[in-house]
Amino acid sequence: MTADEFLRLHGDESGIELVNGQIVRLPMTGGRHGEVCGHAAYAIGSFVKGNKLGRMATNHTFIVTSPTSVRGADVLFVSYAILPTNMPTPVGALTPPLELVVEVRSPTDSFADLDDKADEYLRAGVRVVLVLDPETESAGVYRLNELPHRFHNGDVVTLPEVLPGFAVPASRFFE
Repeated sequence: MTADEFLRLHGDESGIELVNGQIVRLPMTGGRHGEVCGHAAYAIGSFVKGNKLGRMATNHTFIVTSPTSVRGADVLFVSYAILPTNMPTPVGALTPPLELVVEVRSPTDSFADLDDKADEYLRAGVRVVLVLDPETESAGVYRLNELPHRFHNGDVVTLPEVLPGFAVPASRFFE
């Protein structure tokens, strides 16, 4: 199945993604996952809105990552440089380039699956992927052609290439 077919048939569904032409149903994630998504959206969104940098989206917003893949981001940021204020936010799926995607590890996600998903976003044109793990209360920052940087507890997460000046202790995403 192509991304276009998927979006035409399933563009209004949640809990579903298209991965290499195959539909993948995602289990309900539970309260802790949603709580961490909320903390991430609040921490990043407050900075983005306070500095008038761009737009935020949550709730498994569809992103076309290839002609045969559509992923649902937990949280994302796109700058006004890419999507200017005089343009409306697209009703359907977004297509990279995007600055930042945040994925929160669900109880059923393996670390390898999240590494692959982060790599897929990066290859599609997302500049930075932030992966949050509620179980270990750690954050991983992924950039194209680099090993991920890991943050725990009081380590300060910065994203200078997409959010200059943003600095948040990793623990803030899990409070």
